Amino acid sequence: MFERVTPPTARISWGVSALLLAGADALQARFGAVTVRGEVSGLSRAASGHCYLSLKDADGAPALLRCAMFRRAAQMLDFALADGQQVEVRGRLGIYESRGELQMVIESMQRLGSGTLYEEFLRRRSRLEAQGLFDAARKRPLPAFPRALGVITSLGAAALQDVVAALQRRSPQVRVVIYPSLVQGAEAPAALAAALRLAAGRDEVDALLLVRGGGSLEDLWAFNDERVVQAVAHSPIPLVCGVGHETDVTLCDLAADLRAATPTAAAELAAPALDELKEGLRARQLRLQSLAERILQSRAQRLDNLALRLGQPAKSLLSQAVRLDEMRRRMQRAVRQQHVRSAESLPALGARLSRAVSVVLQAQQQRLLGVHRSLQAHDPRNVLQRGYAWVETAEGRPIVSVQGLSAGQAVRAIWADGRADATLTAVEALPTTP
Repeated sequence: MFERVTPPTARISWGVSALLLAGADALQARFGAVTVRGEVSGLSRAASGHCYLSLKDADGAPALLRCAMFRRAAQMLDFALADGQQVEVRGRLGIYESRGELQMVIESMQRLGSGTLYEEFLRRRSRLEAQGLFDAARKRPLPAFPRALGVITSLGAAALQDVVAALQRRSPQVRVVIYPSLVQGAEAPAALAAALRLAAGRDEVDALLLVRGGGSLEDLWAFNDERVVQAVAHSPIPLVCGVGHETDVTLCDLAADLRAATPTAAAELAAPALDELKEGLRARQLRLQSLAERILQSRAQRLDNLALRLGQPAKSLLSQAVRLDEMRRRMQRAVRQQHVRSAESLPALGARLSRAVSVVLQAQQQRLLGVHRSLQAHDPRNVLQRGYAWVETAEGRPIVSVQGLSAGQAVRAIWADGRADATLTAVEALPTTP
């Protein structure tokens, strides 16, 4: 006879909702209110006023935290929330049951850097505005038909490709001169100001485009530097500023003669489309032709009226009427011939313009190729390939002299295929040659 044995503990079988609720309770008990910092991504706003977003690490790590901020908390924000902003939030962790996902309900949020960079931006804006750099009376119109445009940006920037592509598509008759410059980092303001001075000194373009792609307030900070803003405001060449996206505003935008929402928009504002110019010429030709025909018809009608008024005496002036009629026919033929010659010359002019544009583009391509080769020739990695090494401090600053070095100091040597950390055992300065 078999005897049924009951295990000491029965196995628990969870329902999905019950398990998620238990997990949410465990998170609340374990963490409570938490503070998290990260970058806003995937922001969306519901009609109810609630905001939904994700937070990710600024260093590009794949971690992603989904967040919800209800209308009450969203209404308390003192800044315009947008993707790409660095923020610090406080709230409670939970589980969104409909998707079974970890979610943070945000109770408060503040923008990182809003007390430093943004306040400094406002202070500079107020100071420069008091100097009159943003006055509308200082703005100059752009040339209607520029022969050459200067572009100030980084050679590796996508903004440069956008501008060149837009000009090649719309206005191939316009020559493009590039003034390379850094557009981000500590050295960018001095480089931008130097590029603006170079363009002004060479005086070879009709207008300037100061462009770069979008980014955070920190990424665009070079365009809020007072040196750059002063150089933009006092540029002798009309300038269009197309920095960032449509929502990004820098002090250079305010000081420029014209602000564009994007680099591509800056190119479109600075140069008219060739097709539009051709269409305008055709329209003017038709208007001139119509005007000439109306004048001829008016003169013919006047002659008829005069002839009726003369009556019988007009017979004695028959020879004069014949002469006038001949002159009218000659005038009509001359006008028609002139129209024909003008129409025939348009394709030739278009062909000449296309050839000229091709020659200019080929010259610019050769110039860019020369610059690329020059950059490759000065690439320090090519020097490292010949057995040399680059020595820098532990903080990454290059060491160009023994001055300031001491025994026991940590340094780093970099070769073409790797690097090594080292400690100085002795420092000796070579005697200076007379």
